[in-house]
Amino acid sequence: MVKIDESTLYLFHSGKLHQAYKHFGAHIVKDKSGSVKGVTFTTYAPNAKIASVVGEFNNWDSRTHVMKKIDESGVYSLFIEGINEWARYKYCFVTSDNDTIFKADPYAFFSDYRSETASKVYDLDGYDWNDTDYLKNRKNTNFLETNMAIYELHLGSWKKKPDGNFNKYNELVDHLVPYLKDHGFTHVEIMPLAEHPLDESWGYQATGYFSATSRYGVPKDLCYLIDSLHQENIGVILDWVPSHISKDDHGLYKYDGSFLYEYESEDIRVNEIWGTINLNLGKGIVRSFLISNARFWMEYFHIDGFRIDAVSNILYYLGDQTKGVNEGALEFLKQLSYSIKSNDNSVLLFAEDSSTFANLTKSVDEGGVGFDFKWNMGWMNDSLNYFSKDPIYRKYHHNLINFAMAYHYSEKFILPLSHDEVVHGKRSLVEKMPGDYWQKFANYRALLGFQFTHPGKKLIFMGGEFAHMHEWKDKEELDWHLYEYPMHQKANIFVKDLLKTYNGNPCLYECDYYPEGFKWIDSDNLNQSIFSYLRYDKSGGFCVVVLNLTPMVYEDYLIGVPKKGLYKEILNSDLSKYSGSNIYNELIHSSNQTSHGYLQAIKIKIAPLAVQIFKLGE
Repeated sequence: MVKIDESTLYLFHSGKLHQAYKHFGAHIVKDKSGSVKGVTFTTYAPNAKIASVVGEFNNWDSRTHVMKKIDESGVYSLFIEGINEWARYKYCFVTSDNDTIFKADPYAFFSDYRSETASKVYDLDGYDWNDTDYLKNRKNTNFLETNMAIYELHLGSWKKKPDGNFNKYNELVDHLVPYLKDHGFTHVEIMPLAEHPLDESWGYQATGYFSATSRYGVPKDLCYLIDSLHQENIGVILDWVPSHISKDDHGLYKYDGSFLYEYESEDIRVNEIWGTINLNLGKGIVRSFLISNARFWMEYFHIDGFRIDAVSNILYYLGDQTKGVNEGALEFLKQLSYSIKSNDNSVLLFAEDSSTFANLTKSVDEGGVGFDFKWNMGWMNDSLNYFSKDPIYRKYHHNLINFAMAYHYSEKFILPLSHDEVVHGKRSLVEKMPGDYWQKFANYRALLGFQFTHPGKKLIFMGGEFAHMHEWKDKEELDWHLYEYPMHQKANIFVKDLLKTYNGNPCLYECDYYPEGFKWIDSDNLNQSIFSYLRYDKSGGFCVVVLNLTPMVYEDYLIGVPKKGLYKEILNSDLSKYSGSNIYNELIHSSNQTSHGYLQAIKIKIAPLAVQIFKLGE
């Protein structure tokens, strides 16, 4: 363990100690032979008059192991001989107000199984990773120009054991890894894994930032899951929540009896809507804590990226733009990006942000905030709003589909269809769709087709790949029995083919963020609700995309194309194998006809409520 000296404390208080987990927390001490001698406990509690380590090793008696104050700023430390891995412990503080409180270790590497709240001594070292080639390739990847199809996952409700209990990290390997590989997902985004007391919070109200939740096993089992994903070339994005914490007594909230990590002022400290407490991101020790946490997940778990939750709540006090920009929190985001990128530029940062704050996805050196990608909440809201309408009324809302391209190049966007859109009465994707049973599935396929052909990287929430009928039920596993029904089987076949088409055609991803990568053929056909556009790759190759968002069928529909030649329909969501009406096109020769400003055109059959993709020379 690194010694805490004056220089270390200066960095800690100034927000620049970015490996604070090597100094604070519970660290096993071994002799030269590797045998455990005991554990050193270190914590920061400036408001404590007395600090003790309590645990099962001393019958939770605060008088037995009183910690030494090793610095006047409030750092306490104690080596206890004879303690081994797995020992349960907490810190006991007598505060300046003479209150006695018991707290879990903010830097603990493992925690007791909920509803118990103690921390556990854990030795993180010793996992033998097998992802060297993957990490090397990651460093050489230009993610702006690569395909990225993200599967958002909640570990506790994806698949459960027959008795209803959680699968462990290592037990999921044989199910999850081949499932993602078979579908063609390039990344999995796992909802928060930091220890949290309440299942219903989905992990967004943490008490143990350095503890991979014990619900699903021990940290080395999580290493095995991530390692297994990496060996199949699947990246792992961690949903990370640096803005707010839970109010539970054993957590960070009023850690030493004072507002140590949170804001002093109640009007910006308490987040009434979420029932949480906002962290003071302008404070040095909070920055050291959180940036160290991100670096910790990178170092010990080989995380490929972080989806940062509630960025608008960080940029603005309580997410309220009328309260003004939170300059301290903004600087935290920039420092976070700088620390991560200077350590490993291939680790990605994703902003889940509903605000219009500018330059989120520019680097800090370019005057931006330093994210790699931003969730396009506008595209998501507009698209779901449009698709939820009866097709007869869609012509009155035509701009909901084409508006996103008006601002697309202002940031580097992810197109999300996330968990937030299939909970709390919002209905599942397929149930949002209007019409009868057949039309709901046709609309669902068209929506996903629109998502995967529109510029921007892609994200869908688990269950979306087989048209989950019910909203997400966080206490139950997905309705896997739906695979027994033909409509859901065929919906899943469509998603697999859609991802195969997306991954296999650079024109659908290579120029997502370059204006030359997209061009409307016709964005104004509101009376028929038909959209057509071109997607280009870097070499000039292109795909023609046609969206028909009504149930009407059209024969000999003329589409202008940029080049003469033979066109093949490479994907059609209306095929019978997807439960469509099977309106499709054979090979099509372009003709010398002027249409949509082009000197060549193709006559095609337009399928109902469908996406159709054509490619030249296939």
